[in-house]
Amino acid sequence: MEIIKAIVAAWLLLLLGDFFSTFLYHVPEHVFGKFHTLVHHGKNRSFLHYAVLTRKPLVLIDGILGAIPYFIFTPWLWQLSPVGTSIGLLFGEFHVVWRHVSILEWQTPKSIKFICKLLLITTPERHWEHHRNAFAAFGDVFTFFDPPAQKWLIFLRFIRRKFKQYRQVFATQS
Repeated sequence: MEIIKAIVAAWLLLLLGDFFSTFLYHVPEHVFGKFHTLVHHGKNRSFLHYAVLTRKPLVLIDGILGAIPYFIFTPWLWQLSPVGTSIGLLFGEFHVVWRHVSILEWQTPKSIKFICKLLLITTPERHWEHHRNAFAAFGDVFTFFDPPAQKWLIFLRFIRRKFKQYRQVFATQS
């Protein structure tokens, strides 16, 4: 029974963390913010250079903001299984580093790619699609978050355009 609780806790942590990180931080940041885009998608930016070598506070802040949803669920899931929650956090951190190795011209072994495809887990190659096109391939851990994230992105961009239009109308009336 403890092993089932551990699996459920780890899976829920990754699922909930990725969902809330994608829909409440990552996609809105691409639409309304500049912070994540400057740090993570700017010209000549690479994860290795920015996150590992430079130790710039902005990169750490971006990483922390993306990780907050995982930590929000940690106390609740810890009650279900401390081991599973710890495994989920460790896997999440491992996955952050692993999905950014593509800058090093990493090629995921075919057997691992096959397993990731079955489990709908983002590979470094898939994540690199997001680095090349900041409006594609959302979902840090799970690939199935990309289609709804695309819809969310379109909706938020519509809201941003409408907000700018209203601001222009009110500015001309003042």
